[in-house]
Amino acid sequence: KQFIHRVRFARPLFHQESLRLLVAAMGYAGYAPGNKVAESLSPLQRALQSLPLEKAQEILELLEKLTRNVVRNPGEDKFRRVKLSGAKMVAALAEAPTMMDVLQEMGWVAEEDCVVLPPSVRLAHEVHVVAIIDAKDYFKKEMENERRRQLRAGKTGDADKEQVLKQMELDRKEKDAEGPVTHGSVAQKLGDGPNIMRAGDVGIGKSSGG
Repeated sequence: KQFIHRVRFARPLFHQESLRLLVAAMGYAGYAPGNKVAESLSPLQRALQSLPLEKAQEILELLEKLTRNVVRNPGEDKFRRVKLSGAKMVAALAEAPTMMDVLQEMGWVAEEDCVVLPPSVRLAHEVHVVAIIDAKDYFKKEMENERRRQLRAGKTGDADKEQVLKQMELDRKEKDAEGPVTHGSVAQKLGDGPNIMRAGDVGIGKSSGG
């Protein structure tokens, strides 16, 4: 009974440790940089997630093509040497300079006007291709989040404009309700000068004999 109790007590601990290692190996794919879980990302995953959001999917497509070519044809030298002067590479590096960081993390080495994958470096589908696919999913979620943020910002701006317009309309209606200000409605101060007619001047208040 004592042995059984110990086994039952130890099983949850083993499960938690296995789960921790499994999640660490998966690299917490899908979490944004800056979160605490991002600390467990591999250098390759961090490099992939450093790509600019607007151009990420385009760059990832190019990286995936280069990587799959090597994985499918590991001995083909033409797939292990990529010219940086090519139109696609020039455009990609201009839009996303951090693409070079990704290539270096995968084992590519810069040589003059190209990047070369040394014979000792082996690219694996389950590591490198999967990392690129995970990065695609990550940026897809980031794009959706960015659209939501822009939508919320747009709604807030529209709400503020609408509130200002409503207030202006209320002010206009209130002013219209007061009516125009005319000359007769303005109180005027009367002085005691010689041109002022008094009651006594027309005989009011005077005795008949006086």
